[in-house]
Amino acid sequence: MINRIPSMELAARVSDGNLRAIARLITRVEGGDAEVRSALAEIYKCTGRAHVVGITGVPGAGKSTLVTQLVHEFRASGRKVGVIAIDPSSPFSGGSILGDRIRMGELVSDPGVFIRSMATRGTLGGLARPALDAVDLLDAGGFDVILIETVGVGQDEVDIVRAAHTTVVVNAPGLGDDIQAIKAGVLEIADVHVVSKADRPDANKTIQELKGMLMMSLEPGESVWRVPVVPTSSEKHSGFDELMVAIDRHRKHLEQTDEIRERRRQIALTRVLKVSEGIVRDNFVRDSRSRTEDLLNKVTHREIDPYGAAVELLKNMKERIHDEY
Repeated sequence: MINRIPSMELAARVSDGNLRAIARLITRVEGGDAEVRSALAEIYKCTGRAHVVGITGVPGAGKSTLVTQLVHEFRASGRKVGVIAIDPSSPFSGGSILGDRIRMGELVSDPGVFIRSMATRGTLGGLARPALDAVDLLDAGGFDVILIETVGVGQDEVDIVRAAHTTVVVNAPGLGDDIQAIKAGVLEIADVHVVSKADRPDANKTIQELKGMLMMSLEPGESVWRVPVVPTSSEKHSGFDELMVAIDRHRKHLEQTDEIRERRRQIALTRVLKVSEGIVRDNFVRDSRSRTEDLLNKVTHREIDPYGAAVELLKNMKERIHDEY
């Protein structure tokens, strides 16, 4: 039997850019391995250098193709790139069912690129819970840019804006629901808008509609970031260099206006809340057949209201959570 390498030992290898160590630790994070937490705590101290870019948009907009082309651009500029691709979960195995590592196969042989697919596992908001732990590992491993591609965007799938420094929203002409998605609140979350498949004859209409909406929502002030609309075409291999430039300009804007500090604070808040929710959820599931059974019966029989039961549940969990964490 092969001896298991301790997570702390793998963490030491991460700082040397060891891709195998990064992959193994991500696997342990996804598996909910408690032993990995101490290693991640040490890893977190070595993060904060990478620029995290969220890529989201309506399904069918060509996000994966765009990510592949964008990785090529960043690599041509000499930067190491990590990709976390969030896929829908299989209802049977819980694993990812799209497999972006297969679709982005041309990049796998490049040692300056790391690609990992993650299943949502039922997580709302377009992000898998371990995704930001994976970002930490890539950040500490020396990756300059980390791209997070979400499942798709809608009213409940905008968590990426609270997890990335720059958010790119991908739209495509002819989908029918692209403007509807924009009206659902996506307009506000974008730092850069992309119109993919810009070689299509109806692309200009989508570009102009986006620019018009952005003009109406523009706030006055010289320091305000003016969201660009970047047309791209994988058929013509055009626009991806302009997209990289727009992302770099946004990063520079964040640093010059010191807005990057607030972005980092928002990311920290999101992570603390998600971890807290996860701890409570895990303890609830674990206790649901024992300690909480009587409480749930009382709610069912209207002996206590759901709010009061929740408060009582948290009180019961407090001591156990304190002992475990």
